[in-house]
Amino acid sequence: MPSDRGAAPAARTTTDAAPERARGRNLASGVLLGIGVAAFIDEAVFHQLLHWHHFYDRSTPDIGLVSDGIFHAFGWFATVGGLFLLADLSRRHSVQWMRWWGAVLLGSGGFQLFDGTVLHKALGVHQIRYGVDLLPYDLVWNGVSVALIVVGALLLVSARRRGDA
Repeated sequence: MPSDRGAAPAARTTTDAAPERARGRNLASGVLLGIGVAAFIDEAVFHQLLHWHHFYDRSTPDIGLVSDGIFHAFGWFATVGGLFLLADLSRRHSVQWMRWWGAVLLGSGGFQLFDGTVLHKALGVHQIRYGVDLLPYDLVWNGVSVALIVVGALLLVSARRRGDA
């Protein structure tokens, strides 16, 4: 009688890869939508309504407006991409909501933390606001970022423990 010892492992079939692919797509969809939502809120509130800054403030106001338009388009591309992935997941009945919401918060917080640390501080592309003490603004901006990341990570860990991820 032949033994299975020493036999090569069976090749992964398409159906074996489907749950793993769904987990990755849930994560990608959520992160993209989170980035898009954070970019939209930043653009609509801080750039358009409050007029605190433009995406790129190291040039003329006209260049600042053009940079805002490019930034706004980037945010919408991320949003639409995330929603297309979500629609595909939904069509396949593969949405893992806890994992997806965790990824949305992770993407949103990650984008905001990148904006607050790299764009605001390291590169000086723009500040949250001008003519004021920046410390309270930076603390709130980056504090909210970290809170979003922590809650998103907790949701992802919880989803993994439940077997959703």
